[in-house]
Amino acid sequence: MYKNTKSAAKLPFFVFLGVAAGLLLGASITDPTANNPFNSLLKFREIVTHIDRYYVDDVNTEGLVEDAIKGMLVKLDPHSVYIPKEDLQISKSQLEGEFDGIGIEFNLIRDTIVVVAPLAGGPSETAGLQPNDRIVQVNGQPVAGRGVSNKEVFNLLRGPKGSKVELGVLRRGKAQVQQFTVVRDKIPQHSVAATYMVNDEVGYIKVTRFSATTYTEFRKAMDDLAAQGMKKLILDLQDNPGGYMDRAVNMADEFISGNKMIVYTDGKKSRYDTQSRAQRTGIFEQQPVIVLINEGSASASEIVAGALQDNDRALIVGRRSFGKGLVQMPISLSDGSELRLTISRYFTPSGRSIQKPYSADGEYSSDLKNRYEHGEYFTADSIRFSDTLRFETSKGRVVYGGGGIMPDVFVPLDTTQNSTYMTKLFLNNAVNEYTLNWAQANRAKLEKGGFKDYYAHFQVTDAMLKEIVKMGEREGTPFDEKGYTRSKELLRTHVKALIARNIWKNNGYYPIYNQTSRIFQQALQRFDEAAELASNH
Repeated sequence: MYKNTKSAAKLPFFVFLGVAAGLLLGASITDPTANNPFNSLLKFREIVTHIDRYYVDDVNTEGLVEDAIKGMLVKLDPHSVYIPKEDLQISKSQLEGEFDGIGIEFNLIRDTIVVVAPLAGGPSETAGLQPNDRIVQVNGQPVAGRGVSNKEVFNLLRGPKGSKVELGVLRRGKAQVQQFTVVRDKIPQHSVAATYMVNDEVGYIKVTRFSATTYTEFRKAMDDLAAQGMKKLILDLQDNPGGYMDRAVNMADEFISGNKMIVYTDGKKSRYDTQSRAQRTGIFEQQPVIVLINEGSASASEIVAGALQDNDRALIVGRRSFGKGLVQMPISLSDGSELRLTISRYFTPSGRSIQKPYSADGEYSSDLKNRYEHGEYFTADSIRFSDTLRFETSKGRVVYGGGGIMPDVFVPLDTTQNSTYMTKLFLNNAVNEYTLNWAQANRAKLEKGGFKDYYAHFQVTDAMLKEIVKMGEREGTPFDEKGYTRSKELLRTHVKALIARNIWKNNGYYPIYNQTSRIFQQALQRFDEAAELASNH
């Protein structure tokens, strides 16, 4: 059993120090004392004590220890991490599916917290907050115009259920700051971002992470689409960073029949060697499935994609996934902080390790940048696979290991309509602010007409785009005619999608946004191949 103390977190670093010291002194690495963690622990304790007693200046020894913990974990792998007590709540809330807070979706626009929408039925809606309200005070303290960060907003607005927070709000048409008392409550976080029918047969589900509630949300989404006549599915895992392994296994099990392997793990200790297989009759085992992935799809996303690919169950479309196949175990430490220590590796059913190579030289963190510079985002031919990493799916299709999941259908990144100018308009929030204001001013008319009418008939005019250009100039982004011409039609689609998002949430946003996605459009053309896989399953 692990002892949940700070000393448990330090052991790997002390081993490293012991070996390094032995080499420097010319000692044999077979010396039985070289790998004794208790000797290393004693040495570390002595050094901290001497610094505390004798160093010429006052020293925050707790800070030194925190830095030492982080330093030793860097020597292990990229995903073994130490999370201080003060950061643990936010970190856990990203996976637990809910957190305590006031329930708003917000943007930071010109150093001001702007309410995009209060969550339906949440504390802020109950208190009377409205879209486009600007929060300028929290508990009497000014928060506007001083460079507040997203993390600081979370710290200010989140808090225990039942606690109160006083908000000073500027509202359009009101000259004075209005005061609202919001009583914090449990706020659900949804990981299934969008569910809709693309056409009479094809359903679409966008999953943004694998949290505590993901599988439940996914099953509901599948039931909703089935009731609308879904016969084919696009499962979008692009930019999904992963999360809980068991939720990913449960999702994959809905597509895979019999007792087929989904994923297995292999660690130094046999207790961390596991096999996860299909166990139940799934709700979509025979129908065509296409999974969308890209370089932002990691961990649990790769478990799903790898399992469906190796079992010849789904067609994988997009670009090579991130390559995060290390399993972390959370270990609570005595002061309320947490160590997440890598204990094993994920392997797909064919035997491929999902984890891409890593070393201590920092290259791992720049891997995606290197892929871009080497041309991998634009041509599959730029990716070289070693024959030693050659594997086969259950039906004999060739797949390769070496990190990440390589899709069956490679789709290059489309940058033809992108420009630095359009990027700047987004970064200075000109686009977000304009679409938020426009949606709020026209909300009643848009809601009355409904999304279907908006999707089919609404056009973003040149006059609307010129207003965004003016807002960009006010925010320090001068007009760039060449960039504007290059990105004009793409910008038009983004604006339409963002207005829809402000009215109908993500189920309004993604049907429009996906018109710009080459991966999504390619998937729609590949259902014959997906159907062939399904028929042979």
